[in-house]
Amino acid sequence: MRRLLPLSLSLLIALTSFALGQNKYDKVEITTIPVGHGIYMLQGAGGNIGVSAGEDGVFMIDDQYSPLTPKIIAAISKISDKPIRFVINTHWHGDHTGGNENLGKTDVIIVAHDNVYKRLSSDQFIKAFDRHVPAAPKAALPVISFNDKVTFHLNGLHIQARHFAPAHTDGDSMIFFKGTNIVHTGDIFFNHMYPFIDTSSGGTIYGMIEATATLLTQVDEETKIIPGHGPLANKADLQAYHDMLVRVVEILTPLAQKNIPIEKATEMKPLKELDDKWGGGFFKADMFLGTVYQTIIDHGKTD
Repeated sequence: MRRLLPLSLSLLIALTSFALGQNKYDKVEITTIPVGHGIYMLQGAGGNIGVSAGEDGVFMIDDQYSPLTPKIIAAISKISDKPIRFVINTHWHGDHTGGNENLGKTDVIIVAHDNVYKRLSSDQFIKAFDRHVPAAPKAALPVISFNDKVTFHLNGLHIQARHFAPAHTDGDSMIFFKGTNIVHTGDIFFNHMYPFIDTSSGGTIYGMIEATATLLTQVDEETKIIPGHGPLANKADLQAYHDMLVRVVEILTPLAQKNIPIEKATEMKPLKELDDKWGGGFFKADMFLGTVYQTIIDHGKTD
């Protein structure tokens, strides 16, 4: 029988698993935000973490960066004295999967979409940041992967992960806490900021628009939405984000139809009506514009 480690022992093990790079994260604080029904949002550095804590143990959504694992575990220990049983990755990026190895070494079961497993287990290149990402070690890899959806029956909840067609990446999942009106979107939704769309990993703005449009049909004014980045959100926030993505395509497509080079289009500042509200995230306005503009060209959406 698989033995689950209590949080206190997990913390001791995690503390020994890394030293390099710690200074960068020394001042990061993990903030815990109650969402309801024993569900919490944790913020630190990187993507927002979701947590379900109850009698069956702790279920995590994403785990930020490796050096933050002790702080994350300490924050969770204030919520529950039960062991962490599962972590599900909403996609493969390191600010959502960086803690996988530490948690995997403590018998936490890692779950993700099939494409997350494929990308974590092989070398990757993120063009937007000109960054080569080596394959993750075995302990960081999902031990369970799924194609369409998977449901966890824990803590009196039915927690369902659903794969969405390529949006932020080709391995995106949103996590629905059925019956609670709470959902974690992963990086399909960046609240109050332009999103990073990883076209190197199959992402497209068209997929982002489609995914957010689908989600809008499944939420209501009382839904609490944990975004991949940004503050806890509601339907109005999601609607504004979706409308922004649609507007961006409306603005940039005519420029692409005129075969205006990306450099020239960027100089024209065509998104200035949106930049003040949406350009304050880590993926800056010009980078976002360039990514979307190239996607419009590559996908032949200039007819």
